Amino acid sequence: MAVPKRKTSPSRRNMRRSHHALKAVAYSECSNCGEQKRPHHVCSHCGHYDGREVVSASA
Repeated sequence: MAVPKRKTSPSRRNMRRSHHALKAVAYSECSNCGEQKRPHHVCSHCGHYDGREVVSASA
């Protein structure tokens, strides 16, 4: 049975986890109203997507 010969040090463990950090959320400007929105999502402020109104902005 494979068993580690030495305890993994905290430094080595943390170096292995260096790629596990969360990435910053990307935002782009809405072409209709100029508000910040997620890419490839309907604008929550005006309801536009890809240059046309998809959801009514009565909310």
